Amino acid sequence: MRRKNRGKPVPMRTIIPNMITSGNMLCGMLSLVLSFHGQYVPASWLIFIAVIFDFMDGKMARKLGGSSSFGMELDSLADVVSFGVAPAMVMYSVYLKGFFGVTGAIVAAFFALCGALRLARFNVHHVDGSFQGLPIPAAGHFVVSFVVAGIFLPPPLMALIVAATGFLMISNVPFGNLKALKPGNMDRRKATFLWAFAFMLIAVLRNRAPLAGILIYIVSGFAGVDWGKWLSLETVDEEDLAERDA
Repeated sequence: MRRKNRGKPVPMRTIIPNMITSGNMLCGMLSLVLSFHGQYVPASWLIFIAVIFDFMDGKMARKLGGSSSFGMELDSLADVVSFGVAPAMVMYSVYLKGFFGVTGAIVAAFFALCGALRLARFNVHHVDGSFQGLPIPAAGHFVVSFVVAGIFLPPPLMALIVAATGFLMISNVPFGNLKALKPGNMDRRKATFLWAFAFMLIAVLRNRAPLAGILIYIVSGFAGVDWGKWLSLETVDEEDLAERDA
């Protein structure tokens, strides 16, 4: 009798992060469905909700020790859907549909393609420190923030913004990496200031606050601001201590 080949059981510490990642992809798929039915504002908000799952899956994987190559690939696929394809569909449906024939569709497809290239580059050539190119969650949030804010720009201008955001994803411009922060190495005063500033933006700008916040993040990349280093507590090297003792 032949024995059936049975794979090893998958531990829960691996399943849980992947289930959270699936929530990210679910938000992206629901956003696409809502865009198809003309519900563009809820479709845009789902993209914002997807980032919560995108943040939590990595945090949970590190906490449980369930990081895996499978989870990394699944996370990239979910990001392509939620922050690449879904925002591209929203922007095409609201601003670019019928723009110079198929030009609007090409611009939206270019955005999604740049997002996929950005993730592929990140997976094979990831270095510690700042992100190389605009992260795809920030890019997806930036473009749909115009819909959430109720800002309706002419199709040529919006096509330029969407295409430029795509180029930023595959560029070499450094952007701050907050994922590098460790719980015990964060300056609480600076973090409190950022939270207070965020709540102030929401109170003053309301539905335009997400657009303002992400725009600040994009501008900070060109200004060379590394938010991860800025929020980290200052550390003293051993060599500096030795010099001081001498």
